[in-house]
Amino acid sequence: MLILKNPTLIEKITEALRSVLPITAIVLLLCFTITPVSTDVLLSFLFGALMLIIGIGLFTLGAEMSMSLIGERIGASITKSRNLLIIITVSFVIGLIITIAEPDLQVLAQQIPQIPVLTISVAVGVGVFLVIALLRIIFKVPLNYLLIGFYCMVFILIFFVPQDFLAIAFDSGGVTTGPMTVPFIMALGVGVASIRNDKGAENDSFGLVALCSIGPILSVLILGLVYNPDSAVIETVTVQSFTDSVDFIASFLMAFPKYFAEVATSLLPIAAFFVIYQFIALKMPKRQFIKVFIGFAYTYVGLVLFLTGANTGFMSAGSLIGEMLASLDYNWIIIPIGMIIGYFIVKAEPAVHVLNKQVNDITDDAIPPKALSFSLCAGVAISVGLSMLRILTGWSIMYFVIPGYAIAIILSFFVPKIFTSIAFDSGGVASGPMTAAFLLPLAKGACSSVGGNLMTDAFGVVAMVAMTPLITIQILGLYFRLKQRQTKVAEAVAGIDDDEIIEL
Repeated sequence: MLILKNPTLIEKITEALRSVLPITAIVLLLCFTITPVSTDVLLSFLFGALMLIIGIGLFTLGAEMSMSLIGERIGASITKSRNLLIIITVSFVIGLIITIAEPDLQVLAQQIPQIPVLTISVAVGVGVFLVIALLRIIFKVPLNYLLIGFYCMVFILIFFVPQDFLAIAFDSGGVTTGPMTVPFIMALGVGVASIRNDKGAENDSFGLVALCSIGPILSVLILGLVYNPDSAVIETVTVQSFTDSVDFIASFLMAFPKYFAEVATSLLPIAAFFVIYQFIALKMPKRQFIKVFIGFAYTYVGLVLFLTGANTGFMSAGSLIGEMLASLDYNWIIIPIGMIIGYFIVKAEPAVHVLNKQVNDITDDAIPPKALSFSLCAGVAISVGLSMLRILTGWSIMYFVIPGYAIAIILSFFVPKIFTSIAFDSGGVASGPMTAAFLLPLAKGACSSVGGNLMTDAFGVVAMVAMTPLITIQILGLYFRLKQRQTKVAEAVAGIDDDEIIEL
């Protein structure tokens, strides 16, 4: 009845259906052809897909009603205060608590339980870099200069950190900017930028996600300097079997309490912070205040459904399909199949819809959504293909991320600044919970089948997904700049009259 009476919720669930359906169809095609799986796994996957659709729909509606609104109001409020200490303290606390609530970070952390401090380390990294990102907007510091400086720090550190930590560090940078973090952080940037009246303020509202993705990489690399990687044994994906339909449903019902508790633990600090800040500074009208908490309720239920569906249904299917594809005599086929899966799976990432909406709102549709979407999907497709190639060959992730980020940073000096900011933000939003819940198990299954090192070869797929859109979207920006110049030349030529042409 709630769904029937809420047209906005129907719209969000319809969007989620369109996003999840393509990847579901691809997996079904594989299951009925070259990678047959047991009925148990197939049913779990389909039921998990249904939960993902409803969960994404509820979550995106809740994020718009709560996270985005809170982020924008707090961003404007702390900037108006003109108190640097308040800006630093509030933004750090926000970064810390919002990251702990991030579902795709939870998915990643659950697959590496032997590093219990991973979540805290990543959250601290996001908190510190959210402070830096907001100060960049206030003091008008060019984004590409900061990117160069911090990525230089990253690539210096990698020579001192054990190999086992490299892929996990880059993956951590990708998973932290997901459906919980992105709406809040991007709205925070809009709120801070709204206080500025200059021409570049709106463009500077992008780039927060880009910088917040670097923080976890650095913090996990530093963790790798002091933590013993030998104890970081990878958690394998357990494939469940069911005796009957009642046992099948019971497996999902038994998973609910765990995720109810986890999501509650994650959301409570955010809700508590909002209530305290509401009475201290925000002073929202009662109606808006209630609306925010209704949004929290949608977000809570949506995340529980999403995490239950992803962990209980999607992981097993991803792991088995990866293992079976890599065991084929023609296992090279995992590269093109991975690229097709990558192209469509990014459409199911909730945070991608948030980014597209902000780009559309701020640029007044100047950047065609279809062109942006294609560039993002193409980037992810390339990244998954390269990840599968890396698993089959055992090549180090450094052979890809060092030249990849170097190309992305070089491009930043030749494309419009807004494209650089959008590109680096896109890298973060593309590597969300769908990547952690399906592509990472796919990579782990394939790596296990070929006898590779899970720590160095399987992990890194999230990092690759976060990297390639930086290049493809900036190439789109380069195309726009060249097209713009051609238009200006054509207009200049058209403005010369016949007499002037004769004189020339």
